[in-house]
Amino acid sequence: MPGHKTVCSIRSLKAAGKRISMLTAYDYPTARLLDRAGVDIILVGDSLANVVLGLDSTAQVGMEAMLHHARAVGRAVTDALVVADMPFEAYQPAGADAVGQARRLVDDAGCGAVKLEWFAGAVEVVVALRRAGIEVMGHVGLTPQTAAEFKVQGRDAASAAAILTQANALEAAGCFALVLECVRESLAQDITASLKIPTIGIGAGKYCDGQVLVLHDMLGLNERKVPRFVKQYADLSEQILQAVRQYKEEVEQGLFPDESRSFH
Repeated sequence: MPGHKTVCSIRSLKAAGKRISMLTAYDYPTARLLDRAGVDIILVGDSLANVVLGLDSTAQVGMEAMLHHARAVGRAVTDALVVADMPFEAYQPAGADAVGQARRLVDDAGCGAVKLEWFAGAVEVVVALRRAGIEVMGHVGLTPQTAAEFKVQGRDAASAAAILTQANALEAAGCFALVLECVRESLAQDITASLKIPTIGIGAGKYCDGQVLVLHDMLGLNERKVPRFVKQYADLSEQILQAVRQYKEEVEQGLFPDESRSFH
């Protein structure tokens, strides 16, 4: 489709010095709005587990749930690049068929790429996916699917060097972009400068090539405590509460429906 963003067009944004916008979406109506707003990348994130399904960990969301929501997002989007998180069960456990599972997200759900978090076998998985013709976005720093605790990464020289090494390894393996989550700003700056592929930051400061947030966090739709790096652009929870309370009152008082909304 003319104007549809691709992996190549996303990579070209870094070369042109243009910032990349990325947000999560999990259903048709919100994905449609994000696409209309001109967001470059829409991520069907495994954050689905926490913000939509009420689970405790992103590692708990499975492939069938990811496929269900990725299909809905894919139906809505006509311009943005759609990327789907590979759920933990699809590529990290021993014996997982990463290529077969990723193929479902690309061929069945229509995603333009998949995203996977760093783990000991990440490079081998990325190489296998690229050989199969599947585009891959990497993810280093804080990796929520396997993190023992949620804190800033790369705070000492050794851990910072390890993250930089991981980032370079994922680029060499064929990733077209890289998410940097919860790392020191100076480290994110160094990684961004060392890579030819774009970096997308979340809690990684201003020097990344782009930024991503969880949509429900930035719109105030989460009751859970959000990280300090999140900027809340709207408080939709309060607006929804007020609308629903008004509806309830009008139903109880016999004010809804009125004559203009009735058929005779």
